Amino acid sequence: MKALSWLTAGAVALAALLIAPSPAAAKRRIKIKLGTLAPEASAWYDGLRRIGERWKKASDGRIRFKIYAGGVVGDEGDLIRKMKIGQLQAATITGVGLQRLTPATMAWQVPLAIRSYEELDYVREKMGPMVKQELEAVGFKVLHWGDAGWVHPFSKQRAEVPSDFEALKLYTWSEDPDSEAAWKAAGFRPVPLSATEVLASLQSGLVDWYVTTPLYALSSQWFGLTPYMVDVKISALNGATVMTKKAFDKLPEDLRQELMRIAAEEGEKTKAAVRALDEKAIKAMVDRGLKVTTATPQIVEKWRDRIKASYPNVRGKVVPEKYFDEVFRLTEEFRSRGK
Repeated sequence: MKALSWLTAGAVALAALLIAPSPAAAKRRIKIKLGTLAPEASAWYDGLRRIGERWKKASDGRIRFKIYAGGVVGDEGDLIRKMKIGQLQAATITGVGLQRLTPATMAWQVPLAIRSYEELDYVREKMGPMVKQELEAVGFKVLHWGDAGWVHPFSKQRAEVPSDFEALKLYTWSEDPDSEAAWKAAGFRPVPLSATEVLASLQSGLVDWYVTTPLYALSSQWFGLTPYMVDVKISALNGATVMTKKAFDKLPEDLRQELMRIAAEEGEKTKAAVRALDEKAIKAMVDRGLKVTTATPQIVEKWRDRIKASYPNVRGKVVPEKYFDEVFRLTEEFRSRGK
């Protein structure tokens, strides 16, 4: 009996050792691989680096970030595919990439719908919870929203109003056929390409113009081949840093609220930094030869008239009808309040 008791006690003790997590397991490291098109030494990259440093500190070194910047792991379609198969756990992507997860995010980029950052903040604050739910439903967690500045037309030759651009070849994202159709409906000649192919395509003459933010045109060096810009604000380029829900659920449960707070705080800092850099980027490019056409009310109105022709191809095709309508309802609400 004594021998049996001893064996039983030993078995229980052994089972307890096997079941109880070891100190090493309890402190296991979590590696988060994050991809982005944003280049190193950019405001976006700096913001991601700060999130990584603060998450590491908050987790006593358990959480480590590895940032793949500058499109080294592919364009935004590649980033999304790699998150879905677990090669990446997170990505900072624009509204174009977010559209692959839910088209609701494109509502904030309807051309010429939102006219100021104040309007954008108001609309995104009101619609944000709904869009986050859409993203969570397909397995992604929003760490923070962001933007990359106002999108402007850049071209290889001087062009100011829409009719000047009709004969020119426009770069559009290859994995966004609905937007390609919308540009066609507005009377332009879109050429679908991967974002990583744009520089070579500008050099070869495959494309003649594109729409992007001054900061991205500068950091990507695209502007060197497109020395003309029209100062008309087509739309604010939205974006977000997202993590797969599968990866997020592996984060220490007791730290998740603090980690989300850190990400949101750094996201706001990055947003402020990017917005402040818009004009600085334009000046830096002007110093290097960029020629900017001022958007007079007449020029803006011509762009507005032309872009409206694409709305039937945007509403219900690029952007779900309820989100398209909500953007215009909220911008009108904002303006009616005198904000």
